[in-house]
Amino acid sequence: MSRSDRFLSACQRKPADCTPVWFMRQAGRYMKEYQEVRKKHSILTICKTPELAAQVTLQPINRFDLDAAIIFADILLPLEPMGIQLEFAKGEGPVIHNPVRDAAAVKKLAPFEPDEKTPFVMEAIRLARRELNGKVPLIGFCGAPFTLASYIIEGGHSSHYIRTKKMMLHEPAVWKELMTKLANTMAVYLRAQIHAGAQAVQIFDSWAGCLSPSDYREHVQPYSRLMIDGLKSEGVPVIHFGTGTSAFLEAMRDAGGDVIGVDWRIDIDEAWRRLGPDVAVQGNLDPVVLFGPVKEIERRVKDILNRVGRRPGHIFNLGHGILPETPVENVTAVIDIVHHYGQH
Repeated sequence: MSRSDRFLSACQRKPADCTPVWFMRQAGRYMKEYQEVRKKHSILTICKTPELAAQVTLQPINRFDLDAAIIFADILLPLEPMGIQLEFAKGEGPVIHNPVRDAAAVKKLAPFEPDEKTPFVMEAIRLARRELNGKVPLIGFCGAPFTLASYIIEGGHSSHYIRTKKMMLHEPAVWKELMTKLANTMAVYLRAQIHAGAQAVQIFDSWAGCLSPSDYREHVQPYSRLMIDGLKSEGVPVIHFGTGTSAFLEAMRDAGGDVIGVDWRIDIDEAWRRLGPDVAVQGNLDPVVLFGPVKEIERRVKDILNRVGRRPGHIFNLGHGILPETPVENVTAVIDIVHHYGQH
């Protein structure tokens, strides 16, 4: 089996010659190549310049023996054409200048045609696919409805999601309209990415871990399911990923997705036992382990692979994105260990 087949085979729970591996945020600040681009351009400029986005997407593929590429973009990009004023403030991350906190603001959010309003993402996908030339598959992505809702309600990052949960609990009709609008719009956005050339897509529900299981099931899962249902006709694998979601993995699985991404707060064999045989599983090394000695990294990686037991349908990844100061040589070490120890 060639390198180009491993990832997609695993997504479909088919046997592969070895465990495929890719990393969330594999194109990013831990790489000197990326730092050089960032010295000259802001994140938004890179995202909105297809040549730069494609270049950064390919940097880790050119440097490491990874089994998939993921397009360089940001989950907040499709919020701008919906009417959100977005800025990446230095040292603060994303800032929303017009937070959505009432029924009138939700009504103003407009669905959009991705090829017209986010053509830079689609062109970056086309360029990256051309450059990859079949070497490895390309993953597209977007944020899940809850994570996007939390950003636009809170106005940026949040510790307790008080405003988000208040809308969810006090104004269920407004919440339903917001989440329905986000679910339908993101389904259209991902379909456009697939038509541009994405061979798999990942949905990031990065902040869903702040919820209780009952709140997730009642107020979030139906909208994730609505969004994923909107992708079924496309015939590409859908990865459904969340952090801190161990308490409601079954509900997350039931929202849909061919692959469930799990973080490091649960042993992967326990996660898969609960998820059952009908999904592939992605994960789940703690990103901070990459700061440890190689001997310890090797022990942790092998432990995950031993727990999986060479079962078809495992995609090795971190439990969240690569952190900025991660030693590059440790990234190489993880990939080598996965490929050699994870031979099937």
